Amino acid sequence: MNRFEIIIFWSDDDQAFVADVPELPGCMAHGDTRERALAEVKQAMALWIEAAQATGRAVPQARGSRLLFA
Repeated sequence: MNRFEIIIFWSDDDQAFVADVPELPGCMAHGDTRERALAEVKQAMALWIEAAQATGRAVPQARGSRLLFA
């Protein structure tokens, strides 16, 4: 699988760790531990890429470096 950046953070609203893949719009998952959130988002990434390929949508190339935030 491509190497996309994954950001994991605690959400007080959800009372869970959230894993976000900014380069794959809408690709997120959560878990009660960081490890669980990471495992769940890896599955979500695979499904996101599979769905994109099945519908002819382009899969972005991983940037391979940290994202910049304003």
